[in-house]
Amino acid sequence: MPRTRLPHDAKAGPTKPEVRAVLRDKLALGPDDHFVEVGSCTGAVTADAARDAGRVTALERHADRADVTRKNLAANGLEDAVTVRTAEAPDGLPDDADALFLGGSRNYEGVLDHAVETGVDRVVMNVSRLEVAGAAVEAFRERDLLDEVVQFQVSHGYELAGATSFDSDNPVYMLGGGTDDEDAEETA
Repeated sequence: MPRTRLPHDAKAGPTKPEVRAVLRDKLALGPDDHFVEVGSCTGAVTADAARDAGRVTALERHADRADVTRKNLAANGLEDAVTVRTAEAPDGLPDDADALFLGGSRNYEGVLDHAVETGVDRVVMNVSRLEVAGAAVEAFRERDLLDEVVQFQVSHGYELAGATSFDSDNPVYMLGGGTDDEDAEETA
């Protein structure tokens, strides 16, 4: 798979490649899926998803960051594969998403409510702040969305005095789950 290029800066760091690899596995996107990213920023996750999903929508509340998303998608030859919307979630979210990723924590409860109301199959949220992670876990639980919480940290090696030392990135808490339409259909 081609490496995602991000030549344009959004003044907010992209989701790290190692985190995106785990995210891709958790989302398990296929050609029939409609993937939605809330808070696309650099477009890194959106670009990866555009290689797997049949339809992709990126939502970004900052117009300048939505432009960066578009530019980075174009740098990867994916500008025609994604619909980029400038809106604040949950406004602007489509009603037919199969998979949804929250790259930020702003208005996440409204986004989760939308996911429940529209029956989103897979919902994943990345969080780097401990207090937000705890509140988000509760929000997922309250909506019966939580299947798992994964915490991981990536460190990158560098040379120090002729040996290898490591700089670590902030830990990431990945919350995952979704609605279970099969149970709802059985009880209906």
